[in-house]
Amino acid sequence: MKILVTGATGKLGTRVVDTLLKTVPASQLAVSVRNPEKAEGLRARGVDVRLGDFDRPETLQTAFAGIDRLLMISADGDTETRIRQHTNAVAAAEQAGVKFIAYTSLANASDSTIFLAPVHRTTEEIIVKTGIPYTFLRNNWYLENELSSIQGVIAGAPWVTSAGSGKVGWALQQEYAEAAAAVLVGDGHENKIYELSGELLTQNELASALGEVLGKEVLVQQVDDAAYADILKGVGVPDFVVPILSAIQQGIREGTLEVVSDDFEKLLGRPATPIREALAQIINP
Repeated sequence: MKILVTGATGKLGTRVVDTLLKTVPASQLAVSVRNPEKAEGLRARGVDVRLGDFDRPETLQTAFAGIDRLLMISADGDTETRIRQHTNAVAAAEQAGVKFIAYTSLANASDSTIFLAPVHRTTEEIIVKTGIPYTFLRNNWYLENELSSIQGVIAGAPWVTSAGSGKVGWALQQEYAEAAAAVLVGDGHENKIYELSGELLTQNELASALGEVLGKEVLVQQVDDAAYADILKGVGVPDFVVPILSAIQQGIREGTLEVVSDDFEKLLGRPATPIREALAQIINP
């Protein structure tokens, strides 16, 4: 059995590959990357490094050749770009005869109203239409996404949010990686959807947990969307990023990430790491 991971030099992809190498011989593992030079470390470990660019379909057909199980990690970029790239990747997988596709999707992708959802909803639909057995890993939210806010609090800033009482199922990126690896090496995951979510918490509850870990009170500053955008600009967030972060806060406020699930336990044999312990791991890696 040959497994391939796309985006293997990214943050999630790196963790997935490292997790797989603990149980899978390197000879059975391949990676598809836009810049093979960045994957020389993996090549040195015996991993089959292949050129695969989602914007160059001809490279993908070669990259996916002879692959039994594919982990397709969602690309970065705007909606149009991501849908085009994902469409190219799925078509190449079909042409190459890939036997199974696992895809890193988003919480409640089929029904979510958050601005990120259309990419994932469309990609899931494209994969289903191929008839190739699949697993959709609907990742809720990486706790690492909050690293800049955590660092701000450590430096003395308040926890600033416009998400109100909306809840998020934060979990460590490593746990999402372990879930993906479990699907790639396990059996019985064909045509399954896993909603991967940690304990649902509000911004206030996350800030409170952070305060316990840091041993200090964390002030939460709840603001409206306009004020949130102004604060982001004031701390130097690039103009093009501000509406993205604001829209994420809005989506959280509207409950788009409030997905109750025990699917982490199904795949890992345990729930996601409790939030205080997870925060401690991020603060003191």
